Amino acid sequence: MKYTAGIDLGGTIIKIGLNGGGKLLGTVRIPADSAAGLGPALDRIAGAVDSLAAEFHADRITGVALAFPGIVDVKAGRAAGTNAKYCDAPSLDLAAWTERHWKGARFAIDNDARMAAVGEWKAGAGAGCDNMVMMTIGTGIGTGAVVDGRLIYGRNWCAGALGGHFTVDFRGRKCTCGNTGCVEALASSYFLPQIIAAVPGLDDEFRNDPENRNFKALFGQYVSGSRNAAAVVEYCMDVWSAAVIDYVHAYDPEIVVLGGGIMKSADIIIPYIDRKVNASAFRPEGAGDVRIVAAALGDDAAIIGADYYFE
Repeated sequence: MKYTAGIDLGGTIIKIGLNGGGKLLGTVRIPADSAAGLGPALDRIAGAVDSLAAEFHADRITGVALAFPGIVDVKAGRAAGTNAKYCDAPSLDLAAWTERHWKGARFAIDNDARMAAVGEWKAGAGAGCDNMVMMTIGTGIGTGAVVDGRLIYGRNWCAGALGGHFTVDFRGRKCTCGNTGCVEALASSYFLPQIIAAVPGLDDEFRNDPENRNFKALFGQYVSGSRNAAAVVEYCMDVWSAAVIDYVHAYDPEIVVLGGGIMKSADIIIPYIDRKVNASAFRPEGAGDVRIVAAALGDDAAIIGADYYFE
């Protein structure tokens, strides 16, 4: 049996999974310190992969794929650009690290949202679709795009992967990437304190309460009827809707898959964005609505997608 490891490098958690026989066998999560770099975490990652292999009696790891939160030169097999996470990664020889730990194993690396898109395209909500976009919403915002049955990459490996840095307000907030008015700067959890500070009309008690500075709490209050939470949540959903309209115009998908932990509130988010997008996106007459759906694979999309890099 072919056994492959998928490693999804999050800002605070690294998710590691073992695939075998076309199925995800098991996962573990280990703490990450993305500000300290990737190098210090490599031994712990290797140990977690080996523990999974022992648990599921995987005699040999044949492939290791890394889902990286930045720009990736897929052909060269290296990180090519970072944005305040794992900034040492471009200097690391990850293929050599793979060979040292799992002799003969193939190595692959791709942008994390793109690898998640592969998982949803091959085995999740986008299965059977030749044209799809995935948008992951969390600490940052990422995307992956499939056009005419192919992942797109572009000259500098950026195509389809930088949807979090599409400009939706050229007078907006400065983003960590250096651009102004990015989707990520206006509606990601990293920027929630600034978002709450900027939304007009909020009560001071709400604005100053640090407990409100995560989407789980905000959506909970939204469901309970909080006027303040509604102002923040609907502002963010308007930004995400604007982004999805841009993706529809850029990539012409039949389906847009939304992922990330925030999809625990999919019953609120999906209808809201669907209504906004299909009322405003410019499409030919008779084209029909773009389907807006929640990811089917949850947090495992990238590590399941990793297996398909070794077909």
